Amino acid sequence: MRDVSELIFQSISDGVFTVDENRIITAFNKAAEQITGFGAREAVGKHCFDIFRTELCHTRCPLKDTLQHHDMVEDARVSILTKEGCELPISVSTEVLKDGEGRVVGAVEFFRDLSHIEDLHRCLAEKKTLEDIVSVNHEMQELVRLLPDVAKSECNVLIEGPSGSGKELVAQVIHNLSPRKYGPYIKINCAALPATLLESELFGYEKGAFTDAKRDKPGKFCLANGGTLLLDEISEMEPPLQVKLLRVLNNGEYQPLGSTKTMHADARILASTNADLEACIAAGTFRGDLYFRINVVGLRIPPLRDRPGDIPILVDHFVKQFRRKTRKPIRRVAPETLAILRRYSFPGNVRELENAVEHAFVMCHGEEILPQHLPAAVSREGAAVNGVTPKKQSEREVILEALSRNNGNRSQAARELGIHRTTLWRKARMYGFGE
Repeated sequence: MRDVSELIFQSISDGVFTVDENRIITAFNKAAEQITGFGAREAVGKHCFDIFRTELCHTRCPLKDTLQHHDMVEDARVSILTKEGCELPISVSTEVLKDGEGRVVGAVEFFRDLSHIEDLHRCLAEKKTLEDIVSVNHEMQELVRLLPDVAKSECNVLIEGPSGSGKELVAQVIHNLSPRKYGPYIKINCAALPATLLESELFGYEKGAFTDAKRDKPGKFCLANGGTLLLDEISEMEPPLQVKLLRVLNNGEYQPLGSTKTMHADARILASTNADLEACIAAGTFRGDLYFRINVVGLRIPPLRDRPGDIPILVDHFVKQFRRKTRKPIRRVAPETLAILRRYSFPGNVRELENAVEHAFVMCHGEEILPQHLPAAVSREGAAVNGVTPKKQSEREVILEALSRNNGNRSQAARELGIHRTTLWRKARMYGFGE
C-alpha cells in the first residue's frame, strides 16, 4: 500500500511537498522538482523557506498559518525564486497532516505554475495599451500622443518607415484603440504574393473561378468585416490591382474572382510601406489617386539610428520581455555592452535590436549580458571606436556623433561610448577637433 501511495504522490501533476511541525520538508514530488528546479535530495531536510524563498515566507506564509491555526488555504498567489534565481508565480493550497490518532504532525502544500496564465493575462492587458511603443524620442512621443485620436477617427492611415521600425506594432495599437477593437484584425503582406494570388487573397473567389478553385473562398476584405485590414508593403502592389483597391476605397464595393455579385466591404484600411510613395508615383509604379485615398492620416516612424536615446530603454524592455519568456536569471546589460549597442547603426532597426538581445539571451548563462554575447556583426561595428577596426575615419565619425548627441559634453560622450574621458580627449586631438 505504501508503494501505491508513493506512486500516486509522484504522479500528481501539481507540485506537492510535505513538512513536519517545524516546516522542515519531509517529501518532495517530481512535479515540485520540475517547477522549482530543486531535486528531492536537495529539498528534503531543509526548511521550506530555504527552498521556496517567497515574499511571504517570513511574514504571511500560508503553510505557517495552516500549522498554527489548522486552517486550510486555497489558491493563494505567491511568487517563488527557482533554483536558477528566476521569479515564478505559483498558486498555493495547504492542509494539515494528521496521524492515526488525529494529532497534527505536519502539513502538505500543493502548488501550480501560473506563469503561462499570467503571460496570457499580460498579453491581453498589453493589447489595450500603448506600453509596447517604447521611446523617449520627441518624434515618436508625438506619434504616440496622436494614436488615440487617429484610432477613434476610423479614417484610412498610411504608416511609413524603414523595415523593422515598428510599423506593424503601430497598426496593431491603432486597431486595439479603435471602435473596431472587438472585430477581426487581418494582415496581408503585398510583397509576399504574386499579383494574381494577391488579388484572390484580397477579394476571394467563387468555386470554378480557376482550375484549382474547388470551393468558394472569402477574401481578406470579407474576413475583416467589422474590423481592420492592414495592407503591409502596399508599394509592392501591381498597378492593375491598385485600380481595384481604389474602387473599394471609393465606394466600398468589390467582386470576388469568378463572381458577378457585388460585395460590400466594411473594413477600416491601414497601409504601411518602407518605400517613398511619392517617388513611386513619380516613377509611375504607384497611383497618385490611391496614395491620397490611403493617406488621410500619415504617420512616419523614424529609423532607430535617428533616435539613439531609445536604445537603452528598448534594451531594458527586451531584457524584461525575454526574461519572462525564457525564465533565465539575466538581470542587466553590462555598460560596455550597452555602449557597443549605442554605437551600432542598426540597419534592421528595432527588430534587429530585439534579435540582438534575444541572441544574447541564448549565449548568456549568467546574470549580465557581456559584449561577447552579442551577434558578431554588432560587436564588430559597435567596437570600432575602441580601435578594433583600422577604419580610423569611421572611428572619427562615431566620436563626432557622440559629442554632437551630448552637446559637446565629453564626460557624457565617453560614458556613452564606453571609454574613459581621457581616451576620448586623446582620440579627439588625434583627429583634429580637440582643444
